[in-house]
Amino acid sequence: MLDRKIAPQIKDAVEYGISLKKPDVFKLSNSVPVYTNHAGTEEVIQIEWLFKAGNWYDTKNNVSAATNFLIKNGTIKRSAYEINEFVDFYGAYLNRSCYNETAVVTLHCLTRQLEHILPIVQEIFREANFPEDELNIYRQNMKQRLAVNLRKCDFVAGRKIDELMFGSKHPYGVYSEMEHYDAITSEDIKAYYDSFYKNGNCTIFSAGILPANYAELLEKYFGTLPFNSKTIVEQTHEVQPFAEKKWEIINDKDGVQAAIRIARPFPTRHHPDFPKTQVLNALFGGFFGSRLMTNIREDKGYTYGIYSYLVNHIHEGMWMISTEAGRDVCHATVQEVYHEMQQLRDGDIDQEELLQVKNYLIGTLLGDLDGPFQIMSRWKNLILNGMDESYFNHSVEVIKNITADELKELAIKYLNPDEFYELIVI
Repeated sequence: MLDRKIAPQIKDAVEYGISLKKPDVFKLSNSVPVYTNHAGTEEVIQIEWLFKAGNWYDTKNNVSAATNFLIKNGTIKRSAYEINEFVDFYGAYLNRSCYNETAVVTLHCLTRQLEHILPIVQEIFREANFPEDELNIYRQNMKQRLAVNLRKCDFVAGRKIDELMFGSKHPYGVYSEMEHYDAITSEDIKAYYDSFYKNGNCTIFSAGILPANYAELLEKYFGTLPFNSKTIVEQTHEVQPFAEKKWEIINDKDGVQAAIRIARPFPTRHHPDFPKTQVLNALFGGFFGSRLMTNIREDKGYTYGIYSYLVNHIHEGMWMISTEAGRDVCHATVQEVYHEMQQLRDGDIDQEELLQVKNYLIGTLLGDLDGPFQIMSRWKNLILNGMDESYFNHSVEVIKNITADELKELAIKYLNPDEFYELIVI
């Protein structure tokens, strides 16, 4: 019997074992791979149709994003209103998202309603017609949103640092201008849709309580579509970073706040330093108890929040520090960032601080694996990067066993101010 007079033993997160449940995998008749995680307690399901259709494959600026946004805004048989009404009737949510290399159409619904909703998803992939009036609304809305965002220093800084790091012609560095939206035509979108969706490279990720006939349903509605029937030519894009590394832009001459971005190139997940550097990044600026936050927010009061993070695209990566600070202290904030870099290069990391970081990272991993949707999301990232569970297991072991000396070596190797781009937008 439980003795409530005795307090439970407190354990550090690093003492817990973590494993990543493997998904089940099968293929449809058209060779579309399907990854499933049948788990959970609620009768809900999430399905993602993922295509190689991000801006990496753009034929014209913003065509990939426009195609993805408008894909559910009308088919040969139904208007955008009718599609939305149909989905809403069954209490479902059908969304779409476009990223650098990939684009996704995502369905959330009750398991028992899946068979009613899959036909309309099939219709979107077979017969989307991109009405001209929907394209005009999209153009107008996106131009209005851009006009508003261009007045915000953090928005300007976010896209400018990408341009500085990768070059204005690279998919990671290119950004939207008003004329780009005006230049998009229905013909551009329909051609992109035909190549990268209707006949595109598709992978399906699904999680939740799957119906017993789930494989048969997918085969019925998607196994006969011409997915994966054509080889998508893998494209290469040369990184052309700017030569000048220190930039200050006055976006609003009366602005009282400055957006600060400090970044350097960094290898992708495939580099052996990546898992170790995730620990160093957490210590440096990756969580609320980090050194950047303790110094620049808690001690100096220059900002409400400052974070560093590893930006991991599939082809390239970077290490970024991001914050907003008062105009009068923005330069002092930058100097404090460099000061913390020096402290990590020259000083020592005590064991208590290191254990706190390790517990935070392991605790975050445990939280990220809380539920079938989150587990599948983790697997999707591994699969897209050409990895398996061995990478996840290795990362966990690195977090648990990395030493202060190893972190110092990484700081000496990577945290050198001369290698960072520095951008201030007021």
